[in-house]
Amino acid sequence: MDVVARGTLRIYLGAAPGVGKTFAMLGEAHRRVSRGTDVVVGFVETHGRRRTAEQLEGLEVLPRRQVTHRGVALSELDVDAVLARHPEVVAVDDLAHTNVPGSKNAKRCQDVGEILAAGINVLTTVNIAHLESLNDVVEQITGITEQETVPDAVVRRADQIELLDMTPEALRRRMAHGNVYPLERVDAALGNYFRVGNLTALRELALLWLADRVDEGLQRYKAEHHIDHVWEARERVVVALTGGHEAETLIRRAFRVAQRSGNSALLAVHVLPSDGLTGASPGVLPSQRALVESLGGSYHQVIGDDVATALLEFARSVDATQLVIGTSRRSRWARALRSGIGGQVIADSGEIDVHIVTHAAAGSRGLRLPPLTGALTARRRWLGLALVLAGVPALTALLLVGGAAVSLSVVLLTFLLLVLAVALVGGLWPALAAAVLGGLAENWFFVDPTGQLTVSKVDDIVALLGGLVVAITVATVVDRSARRATVAARSQAETAMLASLTRSVLAGGRGLSSLLEQIREAFGLRAVSMVERTPDGDRVVGRCGEADVAGSDDHPDEVAVTDTLVLRLSGRNLPASERRVLIAFAEQAAVALQQGRLAAQAAEADRLAAGNSMRTALLAAVSHDLRTPLAGIKAASSALRSRDLELTDADRSELVATIDESADRLTGLVDNLLDMSRLQAGAVNPRLAACDLPAVVSRGLAWLDGLDRARVELDWPPDLPPVLADPGLLERVVANLVGNALQHAPAGSVTVTAGPLAEHVELRVIDHGPGVAPADLDRLFAPFQRLGDAPAGQGVGLGLAVARGLTEAMSGTLTAEDTAGGGLTMVVLLATAPVPAVPSEPLPTPAP
Repeated sequence: MDVVARGTLRIYLGAAPGVGKTFAMLGEAHRRVSRGTDVVVGFVETHGRRRTAEQLEGLEVLPRRQVTHRGVALSELDVDAVLARHPEVVAVDDLAHTNVPGSKNAKRCQDVGEILAAGINVLTTVNIAHLESLNDVVEQITGITEQETVPDAVVRRADQIELLDMTPEALRRRMAHGNVYPLERVDAALGNYFRVGNLTALRELALLWLADRVDEGLQRYKAEHHIDHVWEARERVVVALTGGHEAETLIRRAFRVAQRSGNSALLAVHVLPSDGLTGASPGVLPSQRALVESLGGSYHQVIGDDVATALLEFARSVDATQLVIGTSRRSRWARALRSGIGGQVIADSGEIDVHIVTHAAAGSRGLRLPPLTGALTARRRWLGLALVLAGVPALTALLLVGGAAVSLSVVLLTFLLLVLAVALVGGLWPALAAAVLGGLAENWFFVDPTGQLTVSKVDDIVALLGGLVVAITVATVVDRSARRATVAARSQAETAMLASLTRSVLAGGRGLSSLLEQIREAFGLRAVSMVERTPDGDRVVGRCGEADVAGSDDHPDEVAVTDTLVLRLSGRNLPASERRVLIAFAEQAAVALQQGRLAAQAAEADRLAAGNSMRTALLAAVSHDLRTPLAGIKAASSALRSRDLELTDADRSELVATIDESADRLTGLVDNLLDMSRLQAGAVNPRLAACDLPAVVSRGLAWLDGLDRARVELDWPPDLPPVLADPGLLERVVANLVGNALQHAPAGSVTVTAGPLAEHVELRVIDHGPGVAPADLDRLFAPFQRLGDAPAGQGVGLGLAVARGLTEAMSGTLTAEDTAGGGLTMVVLLATAPVPAVPSEPLPTPAP
């Protein structure tokens, strides 16, 4: 039985609709037809685009399969017709499409897979937003959840992927000319999905995704051709992690290196030994992995006993151009004896640049004070003792080999040098042991009569005492040096920590809780709290560590900071030397507490200043804008009441109309002021319910004058879904927006449109007036702000502020955009009301 070779798949990838994917796919179909290839069109949707429809001319188009779903006739790709026709190439549009329920396959990508399995080559299209792995990212960018997706594996298996790239500005121009959507949908599309920011982000997603796809092909090519050296086609930075606390410093430094290299790729690698056991803490590596991924990098683990070799092999396998490693934590002597991982990596790196990063202050624990022991470490004392136990027998054996050629003075000098070396390494007690054992060995083996201990001469006593004096003297000097080195290191750490605290406190970058946490860690305490003593009793103003200090210890240690502030400590009793430093820390914490209180007072002062500014603006509005309609009412009513004036019926009608118009204007101003005060007080409690938007808009327009209402044009589809809103509040929003548009577009009409947008409904109020400068779009919604576009007496500048406040109270948004051709467009976005479930009819009760 002959095995049918699988067909090839060519995908035209785009960042957004309208970039020309279908047009390019049909152009490729024409080119293949001109070369004599048997090509048919299985399914192409032109979306009413004239040039795309013209591309279908001259191509064989297979009939579609008609499916009826819920009483609606729909057309789908006829897979059976394609298989029966069996062309060489078939063009199928929209790879991510979901088929109508009841179809042979649930997704069109499954239809394409069936066609490919039959040995037919496929040309298809897909948008980057429809990839399954990017669905959540696209939702964050555009605010729209793509319902139709295609698995990444389907697209990655394509034999060819061609990116249709277009700048956001060019795509928006194409849309404005009506080449993508009908003209009535252009404004809504440009103001939502096709914003410049959205298109730029989607374009970057497409470029980066395709770059990774190209990188996979490059790695496959190198593997097939056994190429193991680095190709610098793209900057890649690898950071080596050991699982220590310095890794956070290395990760952030590597991220900055990657950013300076043109936003190159960041890869973190941790080398595990072949036995799978790692010296890192169980919780450290996951936190480091999370940090790497939060910075946009990728985390990897490789196995290898030779860390340097494993690092370089990984770096070369991913074509890394730069490698970031931490400096060695070993001592200088150890590094002098052996170069270590860093030296080996540098020696063998070849074309990879290596960055050695220091991390003396790295890790999450910050600065820690060294213990003030006042003597050498236990490790040095044990090393000195080992030198005694090994050195005395070794020197004795060496001197015995010399025999008669070795004089007694040489023996004494040799053992004295041993005592000196032991004193330098291990301090007093190992040196005393070396002096005693050396004196005994010298007396037993080299002083006549040999083989026995004899102290009969002054020389013997002087030699033994001389060794002891040398041991005590040198050990004392070494011990004092160690003590002073410890004190110096501690003083340096204290100075560095206090300087860091002072800088952070003065800069306002550290809060009280952060400083208390640093105190707790620096002094090894369980808990620390700051208590303020008031006439009403003690009050805790800040704490960190285990629960409550007073609850964990019956008698917590206290350190007075000021007359009213006390630092309570739990965990251990601090010596006097540490308490002195602690007081300096506590004073900085008191400064931080005072800074926090001053900041709160400043915020309260700013709030009061804002309130004063609002009251000043309100007084100005009352004195000017409210005064005008009141003056009109007073003048007209006085004229009507005057007996000295002879008024005709026309004069009286005009005066009554003036009173009515001024009263309406006054009512609108007062309503806006009341609404603004309710919004600022948080007293607006909307009652959300399903609303018929056309009906609400009609009631909102009833607030306007009859002449103004005649200038409003309404346009929305008949099947507009209901919105979730408060009908009364939404009427006020519509009245304010339309009234504002009519006021600023006196010569033209105002258009009110609405349409569904994903799970929302978008209401747009469009005018063709003078418009607003882009820098002033956000200022439109500030209270008492008119941007100099209205004379006094025409409003207090609250209409748009009230409209936005009421819209946000209903969980909606109100934004302003430029109208194509000039003017201003107000966009209200409200959630679609949920459709209630239709209760099923109960089954009839069977007859007995």
